[in-house]
Amino acid sequence: MTAFLNALIRAVLVWLLLMAAESLQGAARRLLLSPALEQALRQISVLVGVLVIAAITWALLPWMRIRTTGQALATGAMWALLTLAFEFGLGGIMGRNWSQMLVDYDLNQGGLMPIGLLAMALVPWAVWRLQSRTRRASTKPDRRLRKSP
Repeated sequence: MTAFLNALIRAVLVWLLLMAAESLQGAARRLLLSPALEQALRQISVLVGVLVIAAITWALLPWMRIRTTGQALATGAMWALLTLAFEFGLGGIMGRNWSQMLVDYDLNQGGLMPIGLLAMALVPWAVWRLQSRTRRASTKPDRRLRKSP
């Protein structure tokens, strides 16, 4: 299997995990919290969702073998596109019409999905940058530990 195909499969598997985590978060919100607060809770859940995505990505990015900025950005773009397909596909299966589904994407009506999708697209790159800097910083020799002549 080529390295590209291997990385692609790993990125899709992580995306599936992200969708499972997001679906559980949505189900918990609907089951445990007041329907009267649904709109506010949906907005808060976008922030929680971004944090969940960032945490899972942080943990699994090394396993995904992302090595370049381009790979990180391509992974995020793929995740955002797959998520759009998932959202509208699932919405259609559940009998929601287009106007119902598009409300989540209308910032004027309080829909924050565009922000969530943008975050999803950028999280792999942001985590890759942070982890790259952390690795570089940890591999630099500490000058304070060197003996002076």
